[in-house]
Amino acid sequence: MANPIALLLREQYSTPVQQRETSKLGMWIFIMTEIMLFGGLFLAFSVYRMSFPQAFVKGSADMSIVLGSINTAVLICSSFTMALAVYSAETGNRRMLTVFLIATMILGLVFLGIKFTEYYQHYLQHEAPAVWFDHTGPDSGHLEMFFVLYFLMTGLHAVHMLVGEGILTAMVIRNHRGSFSADYYTPVEISGLYWHFVDIIWVFLFAIFYVEGLHLHKL
Repeated sequence: MANPIALLLREQYSTPVQQRETSKLGMWIFIMTEIMLFGGLFLAFSVYRMSFPQAFVKGSADMSIVLGSINTAVLICSSFTMALAVYSAETGNRRMLTVFLIATMILGLVFLGIKFTEYYQHYLQHEAPAVWFDHTGPDSGHLEMFFVLYFLMTGLHAVHMLVGEGILTAMVIRNHRGSFSADYYTPVEISGLYWHFVDIIWVFLFAIFYVEGLHLHKL
């Protein structure tokens, strides 16, 4: 079993505090690059939304507000369990750290299961661009662009969720091997930052794709 004390300080750092703050800074820099990635897509959505408002409202009305709301609640709960995981790591409670990490992973899998269920429903409704899109009318091309952005942005978010699942799996394995203690839990903390960021991105996705057509939505 690994010795947590031996993991406290790498040779390139002067103090454990410097090592911890450097690791957090690195994660924040990574998150900033992710914000630029998603920001470009949100900008593209905004431009098309202003250009073709009727088509985008219609596309939003085709979203399942029930499934979208459930997924939003699931991710909010996963942020809570992730925060409890970080707290457990801070207090040196390795057993509860494992419990909350696994709980977060399960909630993440529930989210992905619901999301792929939505994808399948859109496929059955002929709303999968370049695969099976069959809508007629003057706004059909603009409606297809709505779904292009929908699948692109929510699909990219789903990929980030899958990456998060892998990260949390690694944290569970490392915790089982005794890598963390109340003195060293930086990897858990920065994993939490990543997970919270992905959850926040979903809140914005829910707002732009689901909420606008709420008055016309299909259950």
